[in-house]
Amino acid sequence: MRLALLHNAVAPDAAADEADVLVQVDAVSAALATAGHDVVTVPCDLDLATLAVRLATEQPDAVFNLVESLGGQGRLIAVVPYLLESLGLPLAGCPADGIHLTSHKTLAKQLLLQAGLPTPAWIEADGTAIGAVDGDRWIVKSVWEDASIGMDDDAVVRGGAAAARALLAARTGTRDAPGAPWFAEAFIEGREFNLAVLDGPGGPTVLPPAEMLFADYPPDKPHIVGYAAKWDPDSFEYGHTVRDFPDGAADAPLLSELTSLARDSWNLFGLRGWARVDFRVDEDGRPFILEVNANPCLAHDAGFAAALTQAGIAFDAAIARIVDAAD
Repeated sequence: MRLALLHNAVAPDAAADEADVLVQVDAVSAALATAGHDVVTVPCDLDLATLAVRLATEQPDAVFNLVESLGGQGRLIAVVPYLLESLGLPLAGCPADGIHLTSHKTLAKQLLLQAGLPTPAWIEADGTAIGAVDGDRWIVKSVWEDASIGMDDDAVVRGGAAAARALLAARTGTRDAPGAPWFAEAFIEGREFNLAVLDGPGGPTVLPPAEMLFADYPPDKPHIVGYAAKWDPDSFEYGHTVRDFPDGAADAPLLSELTSLARDSWNLFGLRGWARVDFRVDEDGRPFILEVNANPCLAHDAGFAAALTQAGIAFDAAIARIVDAAD
């Protein structure tokens, strides 16, 4: 097929989290070319009219969507897939509605709660509390941005009053990290897992659960996969936040429950193509869904590719399954 590989335009001086989409473009385009597809790479920005003209000129059979933001704003991530759907172009990746519902983190949490799926309590940007909010520690997160934007040790605060002060600081513009609006989520002490999900002819395949280990972290350092752990190779966090695939026999009941919850999340949000569901598991072994990520990173060194390797699925074969699921 003739495929358009669509991604957000990246400035030459872009930060590592933004420039990473170009690494994904290289990986996916190579896989598509190996499969014999005719691939044209199309960057996009806020000029949607020009994008529509470009796509009409290229006349692709389908579009592989790698757009992670638009105009530097994560909250606009669903705009391009909505455009593609309005143009009647088959889309490899998650539908626009699924992207919108999952990228708005507190909306996603509301829907998880309504569906009876476990997610930590939280405090909205305006101070509205949802769930049992008497916990001791909170983590302040961006509602829209991914890639752990704004997440560092200072994002974890102790006590509801501190969480309220952090949200007030965000509303008044005194928090210096981008990504407003913000919310505060109950910090779950315990283990962290993520489960990748891949589309297929028989429905979604949940790949082996990955656990994030916080090796040699000092006792007072929060166990979080923050911005530095993902994007700063010179940081302590980058070298000491380690992905592991736990022993299925030792953790069988827990891993089975995580797999079931990941599949339930996929179905709840109507996902397609590929996704990742992030969890914390408390000290009593109870899992909580932190986030549902539509179209997560497809770089060869990212978690999705690692899960594919663990499952014995070749990267090129996974990309082929994503293309076959295009609609």
